[in-house]
Amino acid sequence: MGDSLKKYLAEFVATFILVVVGCGTAVSSGGNIVATCLAFGISIVILAYTVGRISGGHANPAVSIAMAVAGKLSWKDFIFYIIAQFAGAMVGSLLLGLLFWGFESTGANGLTGVANFMGSTDINFGTAMIGMVIEIVLTFLFVFAIFGFTCEEKLSNIAGLLIGIVLAGVHFLGFGLTGVSVNPARAFSALICSLFGGADAGNAFLTMFACVVGPFIGGVLAALCWKFFFGDKKAEVAE
Repeated sequence: MGDSLKKYLAEFVATFILVVVGCGTAVSSGGNIVATCLAFGISIVILAYTVGRISGGHANPAVSIAMAVAGKLSWKDFIFYIIAQFAGAMVGSLLLGLLFWGFESTGANGLTGVANFMGSTDINFGTAMIGMVIEIVLTFLFVFAIFGFTCEEKLSNIAGLLIGIVLAGVHFLGFGLTGVSVNPARAFSALICSLFGGADAGNAFLTMFACVVGPFIGGVLAALCWKFFFGDKKAEVAE
């Protein structure tokens, strides 16, 4: 099997595992914040030290686009990475729907927390815009940290652990607002599957706007910021 195909399959498996473990925990725990946040963080630690040596264990299109913008991943590989990631996430969400006997909840993100924070019960375009800004900031923090950890050779042995801790922290920070996506594939697949369970289509697509588009923007901004501050350094980033 060619090395490229191995990388793409590794990203499929990585994103599948992330969705099943992270979103599955969110569903099985009834949305318990501690269990969910730790599940996503631990998933990344596991992936970093397994498939990470094959593809980098991105399991996240926002991370992949950041690596492509930073010149650490070819645009050809980026295209196949995100295809594999979206496919892996969708299979994972479909499996959760079967395991939990319904698609009413597959760990989908929501903007109810943002609406409540604004003193409203309505989810509208304004709510989605604020949710998108939240997702941009959270993703920026996550991806910027990934660059920092993976560019330092002395941190190479513990980079996966540190990234997992940051992801858990980011989830704690934004869980009560958007449910935290920072991952377009994970958000898209869960929201699409929630429609099978009768979720409101309007709310789902507004949430998709915030939780799919936002992380892509956050990832690109993190890469540009990293290049601005550290672009002259020759440190290698693990792909």
